[in-house]
Amino acid sequence: MPPSPINIADEALIALENLADRATGLINPTLRLGVTGLSRAGKTVFISALIHNLLNGGRLPLLEAQRSGRIKSVRLEEQPDDAVPRFQYEDHIRALVEKRLWPDSTRAISELRLTIEYESASAWTRLLSAGKLSIDIVDYPGEWLMDLPLLDQDFRTFSEHAVTLARGGRRAPLGEKWLKLADGIAADAQADEMLARDLAVEFTAYLKACKEDKHSFSALAPGRFLMPGDLEGSPALTFAPLVNFREGKQARGSLAAMMERRFEAYKTHVVKPFFKEHFARLDRQIVLTDTLQALNRGPEALADLENALADVLGSFRPGTNSWLSTFFTRRIDKVLVAATKADHLHHESHDRLEALTRRIVERATDKIGRSGASIDVIALASIRATREAVVNRDGETLPVIVGTPILGEEINGEVFDGKRKTAIFPGDLPEKTDIYFRAENPESGAPELPHINIVRFRPPAIEETGGGIKLSLPHIRLDRALQFLIGDRLA
Repeated sequence: MPPSPINIADEALIALENLADRATGLINPTLRLGVTGLSRAGKTVFISALIHNLLNGGRLPLLEAQRSGRIKSVRLEEQPDDAVPRFQYEDHIRALVEKRLWPDSTRAISELRLTIEYESASAWTRLLSAGKLSIDIVDYPGEWLMDLPLLDQDFRTFSEHAVTLARGGRRAPLGEKWLKLADGIAADAQADEMLARDLAVEFTAYLKACKEDKHSFSALAPGRFLMPGDLEGSPALTFAPLVNFREGKQARGSLAAMMERRFEAYKTHVVKPFFKEHFARLDRQIVLTDTLQALNRGPEALADLENALADVLGSFRPGTNSWLSTFFTRRIDKVLVAATKADHLHHESHDRLEALTRRIVERATDKIGRSGASIDVIALASIRATREAVVNRDGETLPVIVGTPILGEEINGEVFDGKRKTAIFPGDLPEKTDIYFRAENPESGAPELPHINIVRFRPPAIEETGGGIKLSLPHIRLDRALQFLIGDRLA
C-alpha cells in the first residue's frame, strides 16, 4: 500500500489554514459542523430543520441552553468562504413548508453560517466575554466521504476490492455486464481510449444500480462517478477497476498504466482537495444513515452499511482538541451517527432502531480499531411527517402511524394522490438485535427477519398561530442531536 498523498507539505498547509481560522475565532468563536450521510438519509432536511427550529424558537427541551432560556438571539450571517456555494436554506424551507415537498438531495458541497448569542451558564465566563458562537454548517455528499479511503490505496488494491465486492451476493447480477467486459481484457493490453470509456461507462452503471432503493448498498466508491458535475467526461473519471493484472509494475503504454494514472489523478484533483480544503477543517461531524432501508433489504445490505461506516469513521481525524493544538491541527472530537426516519416507526421501536444502529457502529469501529473521538448514536426524524394513533382490527388494537403519502405512492395496490391521509401499521423491530447478525451465518439457522412497511410521506402541514406566524417544524430528538453536537460550546 502506498503512503497517503496527504504528506508533510499538505499537513503544513492544513496547519496554516487552521491557524488562520483559529486566529479569527479568537474574535468570533466558531465551530465547523460537517453534515453528511449515506444515500437518501436526509442531509438537506436535517440542516433545514436544525436552522428553522433555532431561528424560530422551536421546541428543543434537550438543548440545555434553550431550555434554560440562555439563548438570546439566533441569526443567519454571511458565510466566510466566498468560493463555496451557500446552502439555500430559504428555498428548502419554502419547499417544505409552503409546498410540502422534500428538497432535492445534496449534489455538491455548500455552507451556511448560523450565529447564536447566548448567556453563559458560568458567572466567571460572563465577566470575561459576551457569549457568541458562529456555527459554520458544511453540507457535503456522503459519496465524497466514501472516497477518502482511496487516498491510502493504489490502483491494484482498489481494483481487487471493487471486483471482490461485485462478484459476491446480490451485487453479482448488477455488475455482470461490467465484469464480463473486464474479464475479457488483459490489463497489459495496449492503452485504448474507447475501451477505457466503455469500461468506465459499465462500471458507473453498476454503481448506480447498487445505489437504487431496491438494493440500497452503501459502499459506493468512487463517489464522483455517481455525481460527476463539471468533471463528466474528463480523464480523471474515465477509468475502472481491472481484473487480469500481470505481476510487477504495469508496462508503459498499457491499459493498466493508463487506468492507474487516471486513478491517481482522481485522488490528486478530486479527493485530496476535498480533504484539504473542507474535511480537514471540521470540528464536529454528524453522519446520517437510512438504517431502516438497509434492514428491509436484508443482511447483505446491512453488512454493506457496516462496511461503509467503517470506511467513513476510519477517515475522520480522531482525537481530543486541546486549546493549543487547535491552532495547528483540527481533530473531530465528536461524531454523531444518526439513524433517520424514526417517524416511520411507532415510538416503541425507536430505542430498538437506535440500539441496532449502535450495534452496527460498534462492529464498524471494531474493524478499524477506532478510538479517540467521542461517538454517539441516535434515532431521529429531522422533520416528523407522521403522528401516532391506534386502530382496532378484528378485536386487536394496533399501533399505527398516520400521514399523507406522497403523490404516486402505492400501498397494497392503492395509488395515493398526495392529498389524502392514511394510517399504516409499520411493523415492529425486535427487542434484541442479534437476529439481524445471526442472519450473516447460514449455518446459524437464522429466522426470517421482520419487515418494516416504509411509506414515503409528504412533509407535515405546518399550522399558523393567531398572529399568522408559522410554528416550527416538528421533529423527533433533533434537540438531543443538537445538545451532543453544540451543547458544550453554549455552556
